[in-house]
Amino acid sequence: MSTSSYIVITPVRDEAAYIGRTIESMARQTVRPRRWIVVDDGSSDESPQLVEAAAARLPWIDVIRRKDRGARQSGAGVVEAFNAGLAAIRDLPWDYLVKLDGDLSFDESYFERCLEKFAVDANLGIGGGVVCVIDQGRPRVESVGDPCFHVRGATKIYRRSCWEDIGPLVQAPGWDTIDEVRANLKGWTTRTFGDIQLIQHKPTGTADGIWRNWYKNGLANYITGYDPLFMVAKCLKRAFSTSPRLAAVALAAGFCSGYLKRRPQVLDSQAIAYLRRQQRRRLLLRSSIYG
Repeated sequence: MSTSSYIVITPVRDEAAYIGRTIESMARQTVRPRRWIVVDDGSSDESPQLVEAAAARLPWIDVIRRKDRGARQSGAGVVEAFNAGLAAIRDLPWDYLVKLDGDLSFDESYFERCLEKFAVDANLGIGGGVVCVIDQGRPRVESVGDPCFHVRGATKIYRRSCWEDIGPLVQAPGWDTIDEVRANLKGWTTRTFGDIQLIQHKPTGTADGIWRNWYKNGLANYITGYDPLFMVAKCLKRAFSTSPRLAAVALAAGFCSGYLKRRPQVLDSQAIAYLRRQQRRRLLLRSSIYG
């Protein structure tokens, strides 16, 4: 596998407590990237200094520093930072593009094993490992939706031809579902690799709190164009799971807020229609992108 086959872009904002593990994991990879672009998105901690120190000893790391916009922007902010990294690789050759968070650790064969999945499945457009957290000293898989379809935004690998088919990432909450919908609509498959793990050291949603995190997810589902009946089923499932009941209420509130506030949905009527067809098939227990 050529070391120039993939490029990684990592948006970072106040990840000083975690980025060291990600740097160490990247440095140990058996198949290294052609470039690792770390975009510091206005951190107020030591994140940029830590990454710049790593770049001084590892020539395949580049650092881009952006001004602090003053506040987090859910969905839009991370895509904006990712796009800044994308602009920096415009003239570089690559076969795979990776969006990777700065609070992850993984073993030295992570990218080698992931790229092997793509090599044996020419129809695989988007993939990535399964994200885990440490629970009582052992890895526990975080909720990922349906791994037959969804790949967590924390770790996404795009085949170049798929990337060119789906266009740029949507700068809004739900970007990491919209890309998969577009890919499947174009005939690609998308999936999480259940046998390849990463550890996320900052639990999802801790920056926003439980209510805001699930509210944000509900709003992202609205923006993506979820079918309302599918959303009802999703909220009911969440309400009767082991998760806090507050999560189901916040999820529903976020989704409904999109209608009440007349928030714009993704400007892709074909993708929305396709997603809703797949969700109705899922409700009817028929084959769909959800498995």
